[in-house]
Order: sequence, then C-alpha cells, then structure tokens
Amino acid sequence: MDERVSRHAEVLVEHCTGVERGDEVLIRAPSVAEDLVVALYERVGERGANATTWLRSPRAGRARARAMDADDFSTSEHRLAAMEATDVVILVQGARNRAAQCDVDPAKGSPASRARQPVLEARLDTRWVITQHPTAADAQAAERSTEAWRDTVYDAVDRDWAALRERQQRIADRLDATDEVRVSADGVDLTLDVSGMDAADDHATHNLPGGEVFTVPRLDGVDGEATFDVPVRRHGREVRNARLVFEDGRVVAHDAETGRAVLDELLATDEGASRVGELGFGTNRGITEATGRTLFDEKMGDTVHVALGDALPECVPEGVDTNESAVHVDLITDVGSGEVRFDGEVVQAGGAWWFEREA
Repeated sequence: MDERVSRHAEVLVEHCTGVERGDEVLIRAPSVAEDLVVALYERVGERGANATTWLRSPRAGRARARAMDADDFSTSEHRLAAMEATDVVILVQGARNRAAQCDVDPAKGSPASRARQPVLEARLDTRWVITQHPTAADAQAAERSTEAWRDTVYDAVDRDWAALRERQQRIADRLDATDEVRVSADGVDLTLDVSGMDAADDHATHNLPGGEVFTVPRLDGVDGEATFDVPVRRHGREVRNARLVFEDGRVVAHDAETGRAVLDELLATDEGASRVGELGFGTNRGITEATGRTLFDEKMGDTVHVALGDALPECVPEGVDTNESAVHVDLITDVGSGEVRFDGEVVQAGGAWWFEREA
C-alpha cells in the first residue's frame, strides 16, 4: 500500500475528526477507495473505536433512481437511525465513472435530495469530514495522469494545517467584523450583506483538503450577478459558466453555457435552493488549477464561491433567520484579476490579500 494512503488516514482520524475510544465511526466510501478504508480501519482500531462502512455505489444508485417513480422517494429510516447513533462520519469521494448517473431523469434529483435531508441534518451533528481518494476516472476528469492526480491529492491533504489556520484566521477575523462584502471581477459584481454573521476558518476539519474562509449572507442580503467560470458537476452532469442574477437574496434569472437543465433542476429543489447558504474564499495556494472536484476547486487561492441552498449552521448566531434547503451546491469563480472589499475597503486585489501586499 502507498505510504501516503496511511498518512491520509492518519490525518482524517487524528486531525480532522479526533476519533476517541468507544466512538462509533461511519465511513462512507466507494469500493475503489478500499485501500483508504483499510487504512482508516487500522487507525480507528488503534484508537479503540468501532467502524462501519457504507458502500457508495453510483451504479446501484442509478439503477434504483431510474426504476423509482419520483413520488416514491422517501427518507430511509434505517439510515437515519444509524446516523443518529454515529459519533464520527468520514465521507470518501472517488469515482470509477464520473458520468455513471448522467442518464437519470434530472426531475428525480429534487425528490431524492429532499428524502436525504433528515440524514444530512443528523450527519451535521457528528464530527464529520469529506475527503478524496485518487482514482483513474477523477484523474481523467482533471486532465492529469493517474500518477500526477495522486500527487495532487496527497500534496493537498498532507500540509501544515496549523500554519494555514493561522494565516486564514486573519481573514476570518476581519470578515467576522464586516457588514458588507463586495466582489468585483470580470463577469462578477456581487454585494452580500453578512452583518451579524460569524466567519469560520476551514483548516481541514470538515474538508480535507481544507483551505477556505467562509460565512453566510443574510437571507435577503445578496444582490448583483456572477458568472461562475469553474465547471462543477452534479449527478454526473457538468455545469459550465453558470450565470446567476440575484435580487434581495434570491436567484431571479439564470443560464449556463452547458448544463442549463441541471441548474433548472437544482433551483427547483425547494424554496431555499434559489438562495445563498454560504460565501467562501479559497486560500489554499497549493491548489493552482481546477480539477473538476468541488472539494479541491473551492479551496483554490484567488477564488470565491457561493453555495445555493442550506446555510452553514456554524456561521449563524442563535435566533437569526437563515436559509434552509435540501441542497447545498457550491458555484466557484476566479476573482484573481478583480478585487474584494469588506465594508468598502479593498482586502484582496490582483490575487493578494492585504497582509500579503504589506509583507
């Protein structure tokens, strides 16, 4: 086994989730990630914890979704009960075929998302993390050789997270004290009201790799428009150059160069799917090119992402109304040639944060 797989598991168990003796650990992974699952079981065993695996099979999901009537999707009480009894969740991404579900009727995506929502909410009450196992299919999507993709993944997950946390905290502290964010770049002109919201520093606690600072806008606090030039995939379908127009926090017009139907289906999921549940700034300069994996692409330095759908609860103070939805989908744009302002003051320009320009 590649020694880097063992190191990957070590970071997940020790740094990301802090597995303890007696914990119930749930690992959701595709079969192609068996090496990482084995390494995780070893690390979990060293901690005296219990481990269970849920196999993620896009082929099986496709077969069920194609056979199922849209009205028949419902929450799995078995999965919900299992999640409610879980302390730690490790979600592993990795594909054999990135397009395995591309021929499922997009109209079934919304009811499927709504059915999963209670399980998702229960997972958010655990110590959870999402990560990536390198596969040949993902290498192909990233237009890299399999070996180069492995290097990309392992270089991104095995970093000095303490140092990155310190750097990101400077941005988070300033964002925390900000009422209005303005993002301006080619194809982007967004104003977001973040008054009273908390800012968070992701140094590989919920995402591995980490590398972002994020917050949540007010429910009606997003205006302007943006073209998201980093492609994203949903249910095996690509969305490229999605353009969204916001008024009073809601998407009032949308289009896409490719994947318009996917965007239509996403926005139709529920009332909250057309509002923003997250504003994030990518800070991981170790990720320099889009890979086709949102987990990596949203962390790229000089990018901004907004997520349509459910708001991140860690950023919302008690008693503040915020967005609720069965989806949370990040859309990403490169703003390296533009600028970001916090309460009218330029904090990022030409790809550099204020403290980097001052150094």
